[in-house]
Amino acid sequence: MSHAANARTRQSGPTTPDEGQILRELGYDPVLARRMGGFGNFAISFSIISVLSGCMTLYGFGLNTGGPVVMLWGWAGVGLMVLFIGMALAEVTSSMPTAGAMFYMARQLGGVRWGYYTGWVNLLGLLGGIAGSAYGAAQFTGALLNLQFGWEPTTEWTMVVFTAILLLFGALNLGGVRVVSLLNSVSVWWHLVGVAVIVAVLWAVPDSHQSTEFVFTQFTNNTGWSNPLYVTALGLLLTQYTFTGYDASAHLSEETANASVSAARGMVRSIWVSWIAGFVLLAGLTFAIQDYAATAAAPVPPARIFLDALGPDTAAILMLIVIGAQLFCANAGITSASRMAFAFSRDGALPGHLLLRRVSRTQTPHLAVGLAVAGPLVLALPSLYSTTAYTAVTAINVIGITPSYVIPVYLRLRHPERFTPGPWILGRWSRPVGWIAVIWVGFATVLFCLPQTSPITAESMNYAAVALLTALALATAWWPLARKTLTDPTGTPSTPGPKDH
Repeated sequence: MSHAANARTRQSGPTTPDEGQILRELGYDPVLARRMGGFGNFAISFSIISVLSGCMTLYGFGLNTGGPVVMLWGWAGVGLMVLFIGMALAEVTSSMPTAGAMFYMARQLGGVRWGYYTGWVNLLGLLGGIAGSAYGAAQFTGALLNLQFGWEPTTEWTMVVFTAILLLFGALNLGGVRVVSLLNSVSVWWHLVGVAVIVAVLWAVPDSHQSTEFVFTQFTNNTGWSNPLYVTALGLLLTQYTFTGYDASAHLSEETANASVSAARGMVRSIWVSWIAGFVLLAGLTFAIQDYAATAAAPVPPARIFLDALGPDTAAILMLIVIGAQLFCANAGITSASRMAFAFSRDGALPGHLLLRRVSRTQTPHLAVGLAVAGPLVLALPSLYSTTAYTAVTAINVIGITPSYVIPVYLRLRHPERFTPGPWILGRWSRPVGWIAVIWVGFATVLFCLPQTSPITAESMNYAAVALLTALALATAWWPLARKTLTDPTGTPSTPGPKDH
C-alpha cells in the first residue's frame, strides 16, 4: 500500500483538516507559506487557461481548419471532455494535495518510474506554456504598435519584449505567494470583464454582423486536406490547446488553505467558468467578422476583426485588454512551473536539485522561479531563426502536459487498492468519468501529432511528436542519475531542502 493510502484518518470529520499535518503524512515538512485562499487557487488555474490568450492565439487556425461550426460546437464538446479530465484529476488531487501534483500522484500510484516521466513531461509542458503566452503577448504588443504607429516590429525586437516580460513577472513571483494571489485575483476580473467588454463592443458598434446560421453552421477548409471529418478533428485542437494549465491548482496546494478541498474545487471551477467565457468570446468574435477571407489570412486575425469592425482607436483598446490577459497568463504560468520545479527537485529528480529546492525568506522557491524564467527563454531562442523550430519546442506544452493530467487517473483506475479518496470525491461516477477522460486524452494526443496542412513540407510539418520524444529522451538521459536520489514510493519520502537565508 502506498504512503498516501496509509495516511487517511484525516478529513473524515466536520472540521477543517490540518493541512500541515496532511502534508507531513504525505511525506513532506511544510516550508511554503500557506497564504492562498480558495478563490486565489481557482484564479491561478483560470489565469493560465486564459481564454483571452488561447482563443485569440489560435483563432486564425480555427477559421482555416473547419471554420465557425467547428470552433463553436467543438468548443462546447471538447470543453465537456476537459471538464471530465478536470474532475477526475481533482479527485486524485484531493487525496494527495502536494506541489508535485501529477508527479507525486503517479509515483505513489504507479511507482518511481511512472512519477519520474510524468513529472518531466509535465514540467517541460509548463515551461512551453509560459513561452507561448509570453511570446504571444510580445507579438500582440508588436501588432498594437503596428496598428497605432505603422511600425513593423522585428523578430529581435519581439524577443527583447518577450525577455522583459519574463524578467518582470519572475521578479514579481519572488515577492511571495500573497503577491501572486493578488495578481491572479485581479486576473480573474480582467478576463471576465474583458470578455464582456470585447463581446459587447463587437455587438453594439459594427453596422453589420454575420448571421446566426453562418456562425453556427459555416464550414471552411483551407488546410489542403479534402476529408471534412479529418479537418473537423484537427479543428478541435483550438479548444484542447486553450484548456491547459489548470493543474496549477494542484501545484499551489501546499500554499492553499484547506487544500484537500480548495485545490480540487479550484481546478474544476476554472474549467467550467473558462468553458462558458470562451464560448461567448468565440461567438462574439465570429459574429463581428466583416471580411472572412481577409481575416483568416491576417497575421493576427482578432486584431483584423477589431480593426475592420471598430476602427483603429477602439481596436487598440481591445488589443490592450488581450495583451493584459496574456501577461497575467504568463505570470501565473511562472508560479505554477516554479512550484513544480521545486517539488520535483525536492525529491531529487532534476539536475541541480540541491539548489532548486531551496526556499527564500518569503517562503518562495526563488531558484525554481529562476528556472521558470530561464527555461521559456531558452525554448524561445529558436524563434530568432525559424518559426517552425519555435513551434516544435513549444508544442510540448500541449502534447506533453495534457497526457500528464490523466496518467494519475489511469493509474488510480488500474490500481484502486493503492488509492484512498480525499474529501472531494465523485462517488459512483469516479470510474466512468475517469475512463472517459483517459480515452479522450488518448484520442486528443493522436490529433496533436497529425499533419495539419497539405502538402507536408519542412515548414508545414507537425513537430509535436518530435518535441515529445525529445523531452522523453532528455528524461531518459538523466534517469541513471535520478534513480539514485528518487525515493521509492513505498519507503520514506525525501525531505525538503534547506531554507536559504
